[in-house]
Amino acid sequence: MTPTTHVPVLEVTGLHFGWPGIPLFQGLSLQLPAGVSVVHGEESSGKTTLLRLLAGDLRADSGAFVLRNTPLQTHADAYRAQVFRTEPRSDALDAVSARAWFATLVSRYPGFDLGSAQDLARGFALDPHIDKPMYMLSAGSKRKVWLSAAFAAGTALTLIDEPFAALDMSSIRFLNALLQEASQHTDRAWVLADHTPPEDLALKTRLVLGDGQS
Repeated sequence: MTPTTHVPVLEVTGLHFGWPGIPLFQGLSLQLPAGVSVVHGEESSGKTTLLRLLAGDLRADSGAFVLRNTPLQTHADAYRAQVFRTEPRSDALDAVSARAWFATLVSRYPGFDLGSAQDLARGFALDPHIDKPMYMLSAGSKRKVWLSAAFAAGTALTLIDEPFAALDMSSIRFLNALLQEASQHTDRAWVLADHTPPEDLALKTRLVLGDGQS
């Protein structure tokens, strides 16, 4: 990870994690500053696994995670309240609509802006689908719902897995504009995980992963 002179939003030290017989991270330490960073690598290199670890959704074998002076190990709930991770492949939300889901996020994330989420959904052309159960949405539309929530969440750390997958060109342009704005943030860190880093986007840090298990 490229070093930075700025105070990090997230600091990870001594991360060890692996699946049975497949060591992934051995003593990994990194600092994530405000702005946009990227984790990239081939399929099954550990990109999604790393995002799950950073979010506190997956328990590391060892290592320390501190987000805005909040350690995951001793203040897990306060830590997770400052992290939003997109998970558009999940079927956990299939029975609810985007509008209904957005409403639940107000109590989960202190900085969540419901009006902004609805505006973002409109920007992603989701208006015809916002009251449909998620199981009725295409893969691209589900991803747009998650992206709308991510940019409205107001969290210190936002983790976006494969941000451009299954998006139409209009939505890609809209997302690029949002990421350009995010790259200028001074108090929020954004991490994108993808096969290749996005072009024409000022990145704070890059982490390239090798072969492994994602």
